[in-house]
Amino acid sequence: MASRPPPPDANAPVAAPEAAFWSREPAALLDALRSSRQGLSSGEAAKRLLRDGPNAIDEEPAASLARLLLRQFKSPLVLILVFGGLVSALLRDWLDAAIILVVVLGSSGLGFLQETRASNAVAQLRGRLALTARVWRDEALCLRPTRDLVAGDLIELAAGHLVPADGLVLEARDFLVSEASLTGESFPVEKQPGQLPVDTPLARRINAVYLGTSVRSGTATVLVVHTGEHTAFGAVAQRLRSAPPETEFARGVQQFGVLLLRVMVVMVLFTLIVNQWLGRPWIESMLFAVALAVGLSPELLPAIVSVTLSAGARRMAQRGVIVRHLEAIENLGSMDVLCTDKTGTLTEGTMVLDAATDPEGNASAEALRLAYLNAAFETGIDNPLDAALVSAGESAGLATQGQRKVDEIPYDFMRKRLSIVVAPEAGGPHWLITKGAFDNVLAVCTTLAQGAAEVPLDDAARARLTQAFRDQGRQGLRVLALATRRLEPRATCTRDDEAGMCFVGFLRFLDPPKATARATLQRLAALSITIKVVTGDNRFVAAHVAERVGLDARALLTGDEIDGMKDEALWHRVQRTTLFVEVDPQHKERIVRALQHVGRGVGYLGDGINDAPALHAADVGISVDGAVDVARDSADVVLLKPDLDVLCQGVEEGRRTFANTLKYIGITTSANFGNMVSMALAAPLLPFLPLAAKQILLNNFLSDLPSAAISSDRVDAERLATAQHWDLRDLRRYMLVFGLTSTVFDLLTFGLLLKVFHATEAQFQTAWFTVSLLTELVVVLVLRTHLPAWRSRPGTTLWVTTLLVAGIALALPSVAPVAAIFGLVALPPGLVASMLLVVVAYAAATEFTKRRYYRLPHRRAAPRRGRRRAAR
Repeated sequence: MASRPPPPDANAPVAAPEAAFWSREPAALLDALRSSRQGLSSGEAAKRLLRDGPNAIDEEPAASLARLLLRQFKSPLVLILVFGGLVSALLRDWLDAAIILVVVLGSSGLGFLQETRASNAVAQLRGRLALTARVWRDEALCLRPTRDLVAGDLIELAAGHLVPADGLVLEARDFLVSEASLTGESFPVEKQPGQLPVDTPLARRINAVYLGTSVRSGTATVLVVHTGEHTAFGAVAQRLRSAPPETEFARGVQQFGVLLLRVMVVMVLFTLIVNQWLGRPWIESMLFAVALAVGLSPELLPAIVSVTLSAGARRMAQRGVIVRHLEAIENLGSMDVLCTDKTGTLTEGTMVLDAATDPEGNASAEALRLAYLNAAFETGIDNPLDAALVSAGESAGLATQGQRKVDEIPYDFMRKRLSIVVAPEAGGPHWLITKGAFDNVLAVCTTLAQGAAEVPLDDAARARLTQAFRDQGRQGLRVLALATRRLEPRATCTRDDEAGMCFVGFLRFLDPPKATARATLQRLAALSITIKVVTGDNRFVAAHVAERVGLDARALLTGDEIDGMKDEALWHRVQRTTLFVEVDPQHKERIVRALQHVGRGVGYLGDGINDAPALHAADVGISVDGAVDVARDSADVVLLKPDLDVLCQGVEEGRRTFANTLKYIGITTSANFGNMVSMALAAPLLPFLPLAAKQILLNNFLSDLPSAAISSDRVDAERLATAQHWDLRDLRRYMLVFGLTSTVFDLLTFGLLLKVFHATEAQFQTAWFTVSLLTELVVVLVLRTHLPAWRSRPGTTLWVTTLLVAGIALALPSVAPVAAIFGLVALPPGLVASMLLVVVAYAAATEFTKRRYYRLPHRRAAPRRGRRRAAR
């Protein structure tokens, strides 16, 4: 890079590059973009970023306060209330119009505050996971967020990187790019500098790279030409703008909304018809019917879902688990199989070179020197093995001084080798140094090092080396092979030069199991999560680690065995297998899909390029903060450190979040359903309405206050121990059982008020307002847990707000100015005491019904259903 000319005048106007940039000569394109081989200055890049906008596709801007406020009024339920308020205003019923306005503003304000917090939390979490690129700025290579890239930037790409923009390849070395996201071609394409005809189709533009693709191997220097919406991927996105696939949770909420709508329509029509038949005022009947419909619905559901998920995401972030998609929390909670590599999760993840040996297993200074040079000069994939070799070499006093790198043949997942060509700085022969997987390196060797000499590598020697490799693997050592070859001086080398090599020795690495691994696996088992180890390592190392952490090392399947299986056979074997070893990226994806086929909720934890297909296929993809770009971008959840104990906490938070969301929906809907059915049934039997519309709205608003606190409620350990799922049939049954239980006591209350206390219209409405509100509060405390209510302590916010609203319900009829506005009156002490007894009896009956409900067969044998992963 030192030979690059200085950058041009930054103040000169930038010429618009042709759309067919792949047909331009590189120097001419650099001039057109007013860039150079040393990139842009920071000042010029800032100007272009301001002019062109961020390098992002359909990036959803942070919701402004005004937008969040307006969103609260988009709900059909709120619009119904607004319609009712307008009707009251037109009829000059200013009191009812004002009450409806207060209720609308109160509910919308509560939702606004909750969603503001949720939006801020999500923005902070996304900021922590912003991808970066290596870019030349101010004549130096530095890291910048990919969204800050502009046309004219020069970026350096390597294996594992996502291509952050469309650009022209200026320099490349064994640069393979996966373009399946654009072309559908599953095999990677080798890219190289050059100039192509204008009409070259996208799939054949081997001198260009595109946003959304990923680097499989090699390195390259790329000139950024198009960013953001101006990229090929951006053009496709603009044309499609398709909605992401729905998650199981989102689909359940939609189906639940349809169910409520049907019930509302029936209830409104029934109430209107009956009241008109009884000759009651049309406006009063219509407002009552609308209030019933609104009272049935959990209008805070969107806000509750948002705040529950975002609160769960914040708690998970505090524990080191970052959620990239809030919807993934549901899938994390429903996971019952975790596929993971062993490195860094079951083992310490800190590779240490145990020894560099000759073919006989003796320590070899020459083997260490060659391995050090290979690792020190390697520029492709950053990995802990190379770091361990460099560290060991430097500790032994080795350095690259006196040697120069001539060329590099990067690692790829087919060869499983990496080669470096070095030569003495003073001149002399070139040496090809290759390290990699034992079988792959041995396959290109024809001779064996014996001291300073080389001897033919016959079948007997190959068998001895293979046995030595296996014996070291059984000791838990990760073993690479090392080979070398003398070459005639030349500028470049190819994969074909990896032949006729001399087997130099073994590189033994130690990565001991974590001391906490066994306990962590037991904790996962307590959460009903089965561990499947999926690794490219050889069977001997994997089996050794499995035995040390308490897994069944005999339940083992190799990549070669998977290749020989039909899907049906793999479906059968996959559940009984614990270790999948010597596998490649295609195997990993097949394993995930086989587990899904047999009904399991699959989580996949990976951090490498070869994990990307499996991460994308899994129900919930999990990666780590230090993972390669393509793996981290494929994941739904990112761990700040590769620790299964952190993941356990994430699973518990996911289940807690999902449980509280379903808790709100079930409790609120069943309580509202019971009260609204009671009023709809009683309306035609009473000489007056059981509650005025404004009383229904006030009741509904007050009962929502403690319900909003459910998002922070405690969840019983029993519910955290199993995967959570959305079940609309169970929710419908739940609403009917507990709603109608409430209706029975409502009708009993009506009978007491009319036949025993001979209540007036005002007394009846006041007593029923108080009882219905208290029963909604009580049912939250009873139904929030599957256990007896007294054995499960609610969250502090929940019980404090419940007591506060209960106090308001009892005191409100005695507060004359407010009571008069809502048509409430003070009640005799005897009537109040009787109503409180009804509430206590209702709580006891609900507790009894709850015990019976959770013992029913349909609760013990819930069917498994297919799952859909979170939208990306």
